[in-house]
Order: sequence, then C-alpha cells, then structure tokens
Amino acid sequence: MTSEITLRQIRYFETLVRVGQFRRAAQQLGISQPSLSLQISAFEDALGVRLLERHRSGLILTPEGRDVAELAEKVLHQVEGLASYATPLRDGLRGTLRLGSTPTIGPYLLPHVLKRLHAAHPDLRLLVRDGAPRELAEDLAAGRHDMILTQLPVQGEVFRIRPLFREPLHLAVAPEHDLAGRTRVERAELAGQTVLSLGPSYRLHRQIADLCEDVGAVLRTDFEGTSLDALRQMVSMNMGVTLLPALYAQSEVQGRGGDVAVTRLGGMYRSVGLVWRSASGTPRAFADFAALIDAVIRRDFAGVVTPQG
Repeated sequence: MTSEITLRQIRYFETLVRVGQFRRAAQQLGISQPSLSLQISAFEDALGVRLLERHRSGLILTPEGRDVAELAEKVLHQVEGLASYATPLRDGLRGTLRLGSTPTIGPYLLPHVLKRLHAAHPDLRLLVRDGAPRELAEDLAAGRHDMILTQLPVQGEVFRIRPLFREPLHLAVAPEHDLAGRTRVERAELAGQTVLSLGPSYRLHRQIADLCEDVGAVLRTDFEGTSLDALRQMVSMNMGVTLLPALYAQSEVQGRGGDVAVTRLGGMYRSVGLVWRSASGTPRAFADFAALIDAVIRRDFAGVVTPQG
C-alpha cells in the first residue's frame, strides 16, 4: 500500500456504490465531483487494486470492487456500533452499562431502582453482577465493571466516589435473648456478647470487629457467615448476635414470623455510594444513575436510610 486507508474513503466508496453515479454520490455527500473522484482514486491507490470501471451507463464494480464494497459496508456498520457503545457516556442512560453490587446492598435496593429505571429509560441495558466489596473494587479497576454500588470507604486514587445514603445497622438477637423487645440498645450493652459477622472480604466485618474491640464483645471467628441470611439463621438459633443493615432488616426480617428480634443500635451506621474510575470523568450516565437511586431512596425508603446526595 502506498498510503493509509481513511474512514472518509470507505464512506465515500460505500456511498458511490450504493448510488451508482459520481454526480449523485457527490451531491449526497455534499462535495464536488472532482473531490469525490480524488478520494476514490486515493482509496484504490491505498488498496493497490482497481475497484470500478466507468461507463456511460454507470459504474461497474471489478471483482475486487465487489469484495471491497462488502467489507466497506461491514466496517461502517461496526463504526455505527462503536458510536452506539459510547452513547451511555455521552447522552445519559442509554446503551449498556455494567454495574457491580455487593450482595449486602443490591438485592434489597436494586429491585426498586430497576423498576423505575426500565420505565424511565427503556433504551438502557443494565448488566448487574454481585460480588464482595474487595472483589468489586478490583474488577472496577480492571474495567470489568463501569461502576459499583458498595459500602464506603473505597480506597484508591483511581476511583471517583458519589456517596448515596447512610444506612443504620440494627442489632439482631434471638427472640428469647435478654435484649429482645427493646426499642433501642446502646453499644456499651454489647459488652461480653458473642457477635457473628460476615467474612473479612466484606467491609461490614471490619465495622463489627472494631465494635467488638471498642465495647469488649467477643467476635466469633470459628464461623463467618457467607450471607446476611446465614447470619440471621445463626442468630435465630441463639449462636450469637449480629448487626444487620436497615434495608435488609426491612426486606427480610419484618413480617417473617419473628425468627429474630431486631432493634436500633445507637450510633451504628454504614455509608453506601456509587464508585467509578476517575479516568472516566463524570459521565452523564453515572450522574443520572446516582440521581435515580437518590429519588428511589427518598420515595421508597424515607425514614429507613438517610440520603447523602
């Protein structure tokens, strides 16, 4: 090849093949006929083959021209697909976005968000995958997620964070436990209690471990729950007490026949936010998604969590 192929040449050639005449193709492209001829000649030079023959009755594609015409159509179609892929970052909630979510948040919040999202933004395809917070941050940094919904803080200069809400952590005890039936329990009252927690890959584990150290409670290390449901079941068997996020407690504990008793625990909260890579800037799609979550929090969970947006 004597020169580089350009997208302009491909587009001009595709238009010429589709229209069948230099004059009409030039008019459709908004350029002069000599300019079109120069671009087609440069395209042929770059490929090193003759693409068409000129006749009074019109144009005839050479065998190479027919092959190149098919390839040009595919290239332009792929370019259109690439432009569509960029749409979510440019024009808001359209196209495809990949969201990572921790299982201690997503199942109890996202159904409300997705219902409103699909109604308001039917052109958006949201791919959601659960994972522990540490894994979510690693996958986000590696580009496997566009954004993640997780407990804060998330460490790293490569991330940009949008706090969404502050969520109370409630104390869950067995129905026969001495603290059952209380409207509020203070942190100091947990002194000497056996406390259950999720594994260390969850930020909730660090909060519970710090609480135990501060008040003199005993963190049970021989068994670490793999889910909030597992913790609740262990508490119901009076194997210890635990802390459950307010959204989970509202969704999974209330009206479940009283397998555990849940009460407010003074001064225990966690922050939840939306996180994406700093290199992405602040795309409109991410800002719109955060605003939608904020609207759901204010409408569906007023009094349960506190908005921070």
